[in-house]
Amino acid sequence: MHSLWQTKSAQGFSRKMSKSPKMMQSQATRGKSILCMAAAGGSEKKRALISVSDKTNLQEIARGLHDLGYEIISTGGSAKAIKNFGLPVRGVDEITGFPEMLNGRVKTLHPAVHGGLLAKRDDESHMEAVETHGISLIDVLVVNLYPFRETVTMEGVTFDQGVENIDIGGPAMIRAAAKNHSHVSVLVDPEDYPSFLRLLASDNRDSLERHQRYLSWKAFQHTASYDSLVAEWLWREYDGGSPAPELCIPMKLQQNLRYGENPHQSAAFYTDQSLRENLIGGVASSIQHHGKEMSYNNYLDADAAFSTVCDFSEPSCVIVKHTNPCGIASRDDLLEAYRLSVIADPISAFGGIVAFNRVVDEDLAREIREFRSPTDGETRMFYEIVIAPGYTEKGLEVLKGKSKTLRILEAKARAPQGAQYRQIAGGWLSQGADSLTPEEIDFVCVSEKQPSEKQLQDLKFAWLGVKHVKSNAITIAKDRKLLGMGSGQPNRVKSVEIAIEKSGDEIEGSVMASDAFFPFSWNDSVEIACQKGVKAIVHPGGSMRDQDAIDCCNQYGVVLMTTGVRHFKH
Repeated sequence: MHSLWQTKSAQGFSRKMSKSPKMMQSQATRGKSILCMAAAGGSEKKRALISVSDKTNLQEIARGLHDLGYEIISTGGSAKAIKNFGLPVRGVDEITGFPEMLNGRVKTLHPAVHGGLLAKRDDESHMEAVETHGISLIDVLVVNLYPFRETVTMEGVTFDQGVENIDIGGPAMIRAAAKNHSHVSVLVDPEDYPSFLRLLASDNRDSLERHQRYLSWKAFQHTASYDSLVAEWLWREYDGGSPAPELCIPMKLQQNLRYGENPHQSAAFYTDQSLRENLIGGVASSIQHHGKEMSYNNYLDADAAFSTVCDFSEPSCVIVKHTNPCGIASRDDLLEAYRLSVIADPISAFGGIVAFNRVVDEDLAREIREFRSPTDGETRMFYEIVIAPGYTEKGLEVLKGKSKTLRILEAKARAPQGAQYRQIAGGWLSQGADSLTPEEIDFVCVSEKQPSEKQLQDLKFAWLGVKHVKSNAITIAKDRKLLGMGSGQPNRVKSVEIAIEKSGDEIEGSVMASDAFFPFSWNDSVEIACQKGVKAIVHPGGSMRDQDAIDCCNQYGVVLMTTGVRHFKH
């Protein structure tokens, strides 16, 4: 077994220790814990220390170790639970010779525990030290930590309550056992109990040693993630506004993906386990009710679509293709909003992602299932994903009938918020989300022509939509529906031309929004839009040629408004 010494010198030392009268002294006479050695063969009795906050499958691991001949040592509530299972258990205070103290802050922080975890069985000097000091070896450590996350995310928790739930003894033991994983097995996850017990019972040393390396990695990752939550919380309590001087973000593998953006790229999907992401929704925490496995590109597109639609307060539908909205509409009737979103650009919508910010009912689901493409009136629209904050029972049933492959996601609504991180070669960029809504922005009219109430509402609609389009971004809208958008062009005038082309004959009387100011106006973006029938324009302003835009709009009798807010999206 893994508690036996492996080298000849260690085996010789084992025989020497078995003859030592010092080994047979009792703890009572020595005031220390003892090294219990078997009478024959000089091998030490196997021991497991169990101290868990999460008692999931505790009986399974405790009984399994007991049946394999392990003596169980435990602390506090864990010891009580094991005793209630009808299993023999020794309190850790019997090993250390000290009671728990300081309201439980000190239980296992003692050489009798850490010496038993850190002693290398094949190092003669280590074994001499544990013999001299009467330290019992510990072969298996089963530990998980105080529920720090659960505590600090509770409503009304105090700073002192948070501090008291920072585990000290647990991480210290985990790290000690993980460092000495050649001789000690460390378990921090109840899901690992069954496989570990099977390996232990098989007495397959090679397989066990390999598994111990895995358990060691998991242990260090466990404490690293735990410490990152503590650090995040403490920084937030100290200075919630400025970027932390150092940052660790705990992530958990959710899914191995078939490939990345392209088939030759490997990929995986991780969920962010940091405190700032606790229960705030979004695609990463969505439930998939139906359809094919999500892909790398599916996640990117679903996130773009759902983030956009959740930014609208009115019932809305957004259709996205390659992370850019190609259809947006807001209506009291969500079914009508869906139809208008498709009509905006049915060619791009085909194979896209459809997102809603309200529950999908049976009527809407049936419309999604049966709607024909406006391009020919015959082809049933195909989508990769439908995502919404909820579905009625019948709505979900009907939608599942559209296609076996259609991915149906349900996610808690989440408008843009919090910190955003983006990787560059050798580093990361951090910024706050572009969470400003039209209600938080001053729309200032700088033209002679004043906007009607309807134009102002359409301008705000277009302005909200343009911030979700890749720069250089232009949106043209009318009656709270997107007519056309231009995205990702190196020059703004080309984005304007694309948006105008997509808007078609409906452009007359429409409004236009630009994510940044117009560097040129005459015979350029502003004048082209005015000539094509756009009747109101909004942009941030701030160009040295702003007056040109004003003069151009005044000449054509077009409303021009500025916001002082840019919406670049790269």
